[in-house]
Amino acid sequence: MTADKKWTRTIMKSIETQLFKGKMIVLYGPRQVGKTTMSRQLLSKYHSMGGYYSCDQLNVRQALLSQDAETMRAFFDFSQKILVLDEAQLTPDIGRSLKIMADSFPESQIIATGSSSFELANKINEPLTGRKREYFLYPLSLAEKYQIKIPHSKLAQDLIYGLYPEVASAENAEDKRHILRELASSYLYKDVLIYESVKSSELLDRLLRALAFQIGGEISYNELASGIGVDKKTIATYIGYLEKSFIVFRITPFTKNRRDEIKKLRKIYFYDNGLRNMLINNLNPIEYRDDIGGLWENMMIVERLKMQKNNGFFANNFYWRLHNNQEIDWVEEYGGRLYPYEFKWRRDAGKPTFFQETYPEAAKTVIVNRENYRNFLTEGIADEDKPNLRP
Repeated sequence: MTADKKWTRTIMKSIETQLFKGKMIVLYGPRQVGKTTMSRQLLSKYHSMGGYYSCDQLNVRQALLSQDAETMRAFFDFSQKILVLDEAQLTPDIGRSLKIMADSFPESQIIATGSSSFELANKINEPLTGRKREYFLYPLSLAEKYQIKIPHSKLAQDLIYGLYPEVASAENAEDKRHILRELASSYLYKDVLIYESVKSSELLDRLLRALAFQIGGEISYNELASGIGVDKKTIATYIGYLEKSFIVFRITPFTKNRRDEIKKLRKIYFYDNGLRNMLINNLNPIEYRDDIGGLWENMMIVERLKMQKNNGFFANNFYWRLHNNQEIDWVEEYGGRLYPYEFKWRRDAGKPTFFQETYPEAAKTVIVNRENYRNFLTEGIADEDKPNLRP
């Protein structure tokens, strides 16, 4: 069964509540996570299949580049209830074009999708101020893949192969490996390499491999620069591009400026475990791996972000560490209170108390393991004495 018919995406319901309210919908996300599929599902539901336009096509880009309302009227079918501009970031100065479209054809519901935030995000914010609603589509969440109950028996497979829709749809390990290989080779650098300051796919590959091997650990740009053989500024620039292409993301440390708290380092995680594992060419089963702790931490953090975004749960997210190496993997700041979490693959891991000793007002630290992670990812709680964090 193909990915475009199998999965019900949680964020779809939120998007539908905002349709036909005079706001443009902007949908971001990595390549191959289902933005086109979701757009076509919306078009079909509202009988507007003729409203799909791919900015991969030159004539679509030319119509948008005209920045002329009459030219747009002649090209686009505004009789459709919904118009989708797929891969909108491929059109230069897309923000101005979208503004003209929104102002000239307010009766049309326009949805713009983009796999890279370089152009789409940076160029639309000012032109579309007050005219848009933004959404982010991740790879599948565990809750989306399994709908009702996440089965423990599938967890090891998802830790290794990740949750890109096409990978999740594949029937066997060989197909999953083939799809991941295609994702890593054909799509990974496509958005990044179109920018003039990015000169080398080889450098990007070395940087990503270095980040993949340090999953769950703190990252020093100086150490990365020394190991790869470039300057620190180049490392920072390239990591910024990788973030904007939705390959990796950063988490900064929580601190109240105590002398013993880490303040400047950061952790970098991958949006998908499978892509990370393919970068280091290691798709071995979990019983043969020495990085299971990092894989578990990466998956839980990404899944938590999906839960937050998909359910409108807004929190500030951090990690925390002291110079004596005591640390907490994940700290959420929500409603004026701190909620610390530790991610442990082993069920018998003990519960640390040092965060509460430093911040007595914080909630109790919760260990998220193979027994309780389903509540953590679907209900926002992992401990019965802890209040539900969802609004």
